[in-house]
Amino acid sequence: MERSSIVIFGASGDLTSRKLIPALYRLFIKKRLPPEFRIVGVSRSHFSDESWRDTLSTSTQQFVKKDFREETWKSFEKHVFYYSGDASQSDFFAPFDAFLTQMEKHAPTPRLYYLATAPTLYVPIVRGLAPYMQREKMVEIDGRPTPERRIVLEKPFGRDLKTARDLNAILHDNLDERQIFRIDHYLGKETAQNLMVFRFANAVFEPIWNRNYIENIQITANEETLVGKRYPYYNQSGVLRDMFQNHLFQLMTLVAMEPPVRFDADAVRDEKVKTLQAVRIYRTAEEVQENATFGRYSNPEEETLSPNVATFAAVRFFIDNWRWQGVPFFLRSGKGMSCRTTQIVIQFRRPPHLMFSKGVFQPNRLLIQIQPAEGIQLYFQSKIPDTNMEIGQAELHFNFLRSFQKEMPDGYERLILDAIHGDASLFARSDEVESAWQIIDAILSKRQDALPYPYEIGGWGPEESQIWMQNLGATWFNSCPVL
Repeated sequence: MERSSIVIFGASGDLTSRKLIPALYRLFIKKRLPPEFRIVGVSRSHFSDESWRDTLSTSTQQFVKKDFREETWKSFEKHVFYYSGDASQSDFFAPFDAFLTQMEKHAPTPRLYYLATAPTLYVPIVRGLAPYMQREKMVEIDGRPTPERRIVLEKPFGRDLKTARDLNAILHDNLDERQIFRIDHYLGKETAQNLMVFRFANAVFEPIWNRNYIENIQITANEETLVGKRYPYYNQSGVLRDMFQNHLFQLMTLVAMEPPVRFDADAVRDEKVKTLQAVRIYRTAEEVQENATFGRYSNPEEETLSPNVATFAAVRFFIDNWRWQGVPFFLRSGKGMSCRTTQIVIQFRRPPHLMFSKGVFQPNRLLIQIQPAEGIQLYFQSKIPDTNMEIGQAELHFNFLRSFQKEMPDGYERLILDAIHGDASLFARSDEVESAWQIIDAILSKRQDALPYPYEIGGWGPEESQIWMQNLGATWFNSCPVL
């Protein structure tokens, strides 16, 4: 690809300065952007090109740190422009398209529209852009190829199944599904992408990746931070809508999916959808009570957070297919936890007969650290030296940084680059989004009105979640990453 226009709606927002521009700057350093590219920020705030560049220079230096070079930034900012306008108004789009076309010198130029805005603006922006986004990938007009048009949407994709379906219907009325890139930054993380390589490129793992050898799977996404200023959104969402429907389900599908017939967007997403469609849906309050537990951290200073909003949840899911029948998937997420970690634990079954009576037996576990200490650890049993056949737990560690001597890129780098090139493998498809909401909606509709269990900030959630796990015949594997 020789040229590209990247348009960011919501240019004055936090996401743009904290994630998008730093990611694009790093891609520029690595020479992965097209030779002829431009980044055009759009928002209602009044900036000139120069004043927006100055603002971004300060914020980018803060977030890329040692990668920032003044000379490199001067080269990069020549590709950065600003357009002030209200994209919620229908009369915005014709003059803006003319502005872009003039900047592109009327040359066929692929465009990526990134909606870093509030979800309430998705519909007016999509409808406004629709006349300028050809549905076909490439068509000939007057003997010239017309460029591709793609659009990136940030989560949330609706707040329940109905609103997700309504949003998808509007998107499909105006765009082709191939033009729509629903982004989940968790899938841009190297360790999440490596899950497929880890499973499908290593014969040592795939033969035992099933109900015959695995006892349970635990997926955890914990944060040290509190809700804070996000309380208006969080009062409407809670932890299930905020973390389970997207991030945790994305990781679960990567762990549980069947091998795709080939590595392309349609084949990969077909298998992910099949996995979600096999997840058992809880249709009664009794099923929800048995398979889920909720908590809320104790913080008297945060009175703005509703008392019935869960900031912690743990749910046991089952995937009713041949590979995973009977294997519980324990998913949990919480705020105000002891550490920031996203990890997957594969716990293997006990040997059929254990002949060693000395020492403490621990099941074999495979720990996949998604963030922040990206790597893989294998926990296994070994004889303790200088003992009479006493066993103990030993570990094997793999760390991406130490093994490959490369810094881990931010997830947005990979995802933005994939969107520019039209690779949707790591983006959610409409049926995937709706399947995930169907599962979560069922839990929310049947959840009883009892208040979430309180828990202290800085731990691993309410004590009741530990008891709940024990009653289900399992134990949480609590491990903070060592950076």
